[in-house]
Amino acid sequence: MAQQPTGRDGEASLDANALYREEIYTDRKVGTLRVLIPVTPAGASDASRPTIYSGEVQIMTNMGPVPIGFEIDARDLATAIAGYTAAAKEGVERTMRELQELRRQQSSSIVIPQAGAGMGALGGGGKIQLP
Repeated sequence: MAQQPTGRDGEASLDANALYREEIYTDRKVGTLRVLIPVTPAGASDASRPTIYSGEVQIMTNMGPVPIGFEIDARDLATAIAGYTAAAKEGVERTMRELQELRRQQSSSIVIPQAGAGMGALGGGGKIQLP
């Protein structure tokens, strides 16, 4: 992807030297395999840059399905298909670790009383806010 999505004049522009053609494969059961094929500005395949393989799988949560994307280290489509399961497992495990870290950070947040909140009859009564 381009580092900066806009040109100098503030308008969105594509980097003609970083174009990819996207192909999507699915078995309609487990997930999706995306293949990004580098192309020249004329649309011809660009063999000087590597093809990128990535996958997506959904996990069910109590809030509904959550899509998880992951890279697949592969040199061709057959290798990407063979490596899909291991890459998906790692992607799900990485996402679960990140969610656990977010939960840990949230649970250790400092609770700060609202500024100017007076004390009630029993010594409390301020509104509690999370940072």
